[in-house]
Amino acid sequence: MSKLTPALNKSDHVQGNKEAYIVLVEYGDYQCPHCGQAYSLLKKIQNQLGNNLLFAFRNFPLAQIHPNAIMAAIAAEAADVQGKFWEMHDVIFENQKKLDTSSLLTYADDVGLNRNKMEADLNEPELLARVSRDFENGIRSGVNGTPSFFINGLKYNDPWGHDELLSHLEKLINQPR
Repeated sequence: MSKLTPALNKSDHVQGNKEAYIVLVEYGDYQCPHCGQAYSLLKKIQNQLGNNLLFAFRNFPLAQIHPNAIMAAIAAEAADVQGKFWEMHDVIFENQKKLDTSSLLTYADDVGLNRNKMEADLNEPELLARVSRDFENGIRSGVNGTPSFFINGLKYNDPWGHDELLSHLEKLINQPR
């Protein structure tokens, strides 16, 4: 079974209880329709598990089949510079059929970002490097498609539909520690 490499760290984008027993990491592509489905499922699971779950997102843009995926990932990272990664992450997934630069800038306006800063940051080499680093770490971790999930550092290879993933996570929560 593949291990998450590197382990979750302070540079990761996380939501939830930092002391949670369950840590779920997704390697995702903003333009991937399967990741769009997973986005909705994960929102429900986060609500259902509450403080029992820490969720992290890492970029894995499949640029050969999703031409706007890299720019969408950079836009999310640019939003992070202004403290609004999750807001941008959500609006991108909620509008994943329109991910051209003009649309991404409109979404930036929608979430209250400074548009001029956002436009400049979309060309920032550091942000592209961040997206590339996530991708390379995904490859090292055994990611070969999106979405890919890691639970408590181990690759999850079972079906990821809502009921299957929720059931798996609940079993882990209820295990004696």
